[in-house]
Amino acid sequence: MHQSFTQHPDLMMTENGKLPTPCPIGLSIITQFYPPDYAATGQLIEELATNLGHQGMQVQIFTGQPGYAFGQSYAPPIQRSEKLLVRRSRSTQLLSDRIRGQALNGILFCLRAGFHLLKTAPRGDILLLTTAPPFLPILGYLANLCFGVPYVCLLYDLYPDVAVQLKVVPPNNFIVLLWNFLNSQICKKAQAIIVLSSTVKDRVLEKCPDIANKIYVIHSWANHKDIFPIPKQHNWFAHRYNLVDKFTVLYSGNMGRCHDIDTILEAAWQLKDEPIPFVFIGDGAKRATVKEQIRQLGLHNCLFLDYQDKQCLPYSLTSCDLSLVSIIPGMEGLVAPSKLYGILAAGRPVAAICEPHSYLRDLIADANCGEAFDNGDGSGLADFIRRLASDSQLTDILGRNGRSYLQSNFTAQIIAQKYWRVLNASYLSKVLLH
Repeated sequence: MHQSFTQHPDLMMTENGKLPTPCPIGLSIITQFYPPDYAATGQLIEELATNLGHQGMQVQIFTGQPGYAFGQSYAPPIQRSEKLLVRRSRSTQLLSDRIRGQALNGILFCLRAGFHLLKTAPRGDILLLTTAPPFLPILGYLANLCFGVPYVCLLYDLYPDVAVQLKVVPPNNFIVLLWNFLNSQICKKAQAIIVLSSTVKDRVLEKCPDIANKIYVIHSWANHKDIFPIPKQHNWFAHRYNLVDKFTVLYSGNMGRCHDIDTILEAAWQLKDEPIPFVFIGDGAKRATVKEQIRQLGLHNCLFLDYQDKQCLPYSLTSCDLSLVSIIPGMEGLVAPSKLYGILAAGRPVAAICEPHSYLRDLIADANCGEAFDNGDGSGLADFIRRLASDSQLTDILGRNGRSYLQSNFTAQIIAQKYWRVLNASYLSKVLLH
């Protein structure tokens, strides 16, 4: 899985194992979310931009004002560092906890990003556009048509497919048909398409097989220097919530429509009379419903906490003995959970709830860091939790395996080098064409 680059020999390292000499590349990244927002996508972009700057790129970021920060609704409109310039729009966050409000916020951000591109297109930078918001890549397509600007798309989630799968809109809706048409044009015009898993790549190629030579699988990552194993007895977070002497199961991150929480609750129900707490950290569309389900079931082994500040992550992620990742049926290849990599960095075993063909199964098996379970298999998950709770040595081994695997494949530095090669190849292609 992490060998995806073998199909693109022009992007590999030189024979001595070093990267080619960097070209003076200017890179413009456009993304709606960026720190101090706690959205994982924004935090990953910050780390990526910083690492690309260290590799010689001049990186500029255009983003919005905070919408998901801890009591912070404003950040400086301009921030500079040696290789990095961040510009923030004046976009307003309206009803950000509702789907329509989020869509409106995304449209407003796209409009401001479009005006930004009108001023900056002549610089000749390569654009890196995320799918935050989902329709942002269309700006790259328009900038290319109007000004010949080269662009690379980073697809976090596949839209409108996600909306169709969640039954927000029917598959034959006019907007869906138009969006699919535009997506195919965007992919064909792009210098490169970056996706986060092999199953996402398969989904994209089903709709647009002509781009097989310019689609790249580059996984997300975690900062293994910031997030590292901390024994629970030395972890203030575990002490605060009375988790030190209890085998603890953690679900940390978004509880959205794409995540399977029902299977987790089934396992919690089967373990309700055992001293094994389930800790849920985060927010999302399902949080209120899940809390109500827990109340109705009379479960007293579940603890809900809000999103934690980034500085708390090394402690919250290591306050458990097992961490969970889940995707509902039908969403495989449409989303790729970034929370997995923080779990690996924390040195904790992973239990993934997913479909049989999920890339998560191959990754976990390759790393030997946990187990995967079918959606609805709460009994299997509960049995696995019992097994780990009674075998601390196995728990430690799986956790160490996961961290070792991350350090070999998914550090920020390793992943940034893969982005660098794609962006450098895109830049060279632009130069040759002109």
